[in-house]
Amino acid sequence: MKQVKGLLLGIALGVATLPTHALPAVGEAPPDSLGVTPKGEEIRISDRRGKVVVVAFWASWCGYCRKQLPVLEAIQQAAGRERLEVVLVNFKEPPRTYREIVRKLKRATLTLTHDRDGTISDAYTVDSVPRLFMIDKAGRVGWTHYGYSEENLPKIGAAVDRLLAEPWQPEEATPVAASQGT
Repeated sequence: MKQVKGLLLGIALGVATLPTHALPAVGEAPPDSLGVTPKGEEIRISDRRGKVVVVAFWASWCGYCRKQLPVLEAIQQAAGRERLEVVLVNFKEPPRTYREIVRKLKRATLTLTHDRDGTISDAYTVDSVPRLFMIDKAGRVGWTHYGYSEENLPKIGAAVDRLLAEPWQPEEATPVAASQGT
């Protein structure tokens, strides 16, 4: 009986140390940082307010991810960068592999970042790829999707169209009152 109690206590302590953050849900603000591009630009959702951001976690060894890339490229080109930005977050691949991928995708219009140590994917609670998060113009999660299949392409397209069609008013800055002389 002591062994069972000890085992249960060990399990309880182990569970207590698991990450407590949850998957960003629709309507919530997701983690802001999406990593750094090969050119050194920090990619943040907050810097892209007013446009839809499609965040795709993927890896080169993932066949479904490779099938999804041309679809994401087509979405990027159809919508234009002023309205939408697709950010590909490379999922935990070695730096050499990532550099090879960057070279192969040099003509792509997609934004690439590298999640070498899993910090970004952990923040999004991503543990498998492909994984999509669509962020609305206000910077909140508007749609999410696991996996890839050609049957789901109409759903992906409809989600992009819906988010692009949503109105967005930039927060108006509060004017600083001019000091009045006396």
